[in-house]
Amino acid sequence: MTTLKEFLTACEPLSTLRLIVTNGGAVLEAKGKLEKLFYAELPGKGKYANMHNENFEFHLNMDKVKQVRFETGEAKRGSFTTYAIRFVDEQGENILSAFLQWGKPGEYEPGQVESWQGLKAKYGEEWEPEPAEL
Repeated sequence: MTTLKEFLTACEPLSTLRLIVTNGGAVLEAKGKLEKLFYAELPGKGKYANMHNENFEFHLNMDKVKQVRFETGEAKRGSFTTYAIRFVDEQGENILSAFLQWGKPGEYEPGQVESWQGLKAKYGEEWEPEPAEL
């Protein structure tokens, strides 16, 4: 089995992603690459994967991620396949969704879909990471 930290490192070749966080009152979407992650434990709060770039900051409480799911779907606009990785909590709710980001509808970056498919083949459609380690 693999830790979430190792999995996040393996996600770097996915290149540009649309990172989506949804709660009861808002949806936040940001485009970026999962790269240059650093890790920290906040006493009483959990172990976090963190990333800073010029457009946004990213903080994922790895202790809350109980499952990772690979999903394909049909784009809401256009007729093409979407590729997502869902980070799911203990209640089965999505904490974070990471979609492969396209340029023109359906046109992904070279190697992007193949990297996603390789991760899915390695980890399976649904995967439960080992407890978070730093």
